Amino acid sequence: MKRTMQVLLLLLCSITMKVQAQQANTKTFVPAVATLQHYNALYILNESDDKKIRALLRNIGNALNDPRLKGKLHVEVVVFGDGVEMNKKSNPYAALMLPLKEKGVVFVQCENTLAERKIDKSEVHDFLGFVPSGNGEIILRQYEGWAVIKP
Repeated sequence: MKRTMQVLLLLLCSITMKVQAQQANTKTFVPAVATLQHYNALYILNESDDKKIRALLRNIGNALNDPRLKGKLHVEVVVFGDGVEMNKKSNPYAALMLPLKEKGVVFVQCENTLAERKIDKSEVHDFLGFVPSGNGEIILRQYEGWAVIKP
């Protein structure tokens, strides 16, 4: 019984010390500083879920409005697979995409997806760029040093 109490007391002390250490760390946390003149971010969308599409567009807006990145961030959104739903004229996302486009965000669509799904380019937004393959774009941009983000 005495040994069990000692073990429990040691465990409680250990947990308390970890909590205190975590609390101390949050008091000394310093966010990252934008030291470069320019940053590149590639956002990936290959899902058709409405919440995910809206979250992706909101996240891009948040990044563009981050005071550390304001005026320094170039964003490309590569869309393939099920993500093509965001780019279809028949869906409601243009109203969310256009303000981002006006801020310089480039939206690109995978041509493989269009061919595989028999979607004509006239069915997607006129402001899109096109890449032969979404995966190829991801690979090339990553090797160019872009931050690759899949929210």
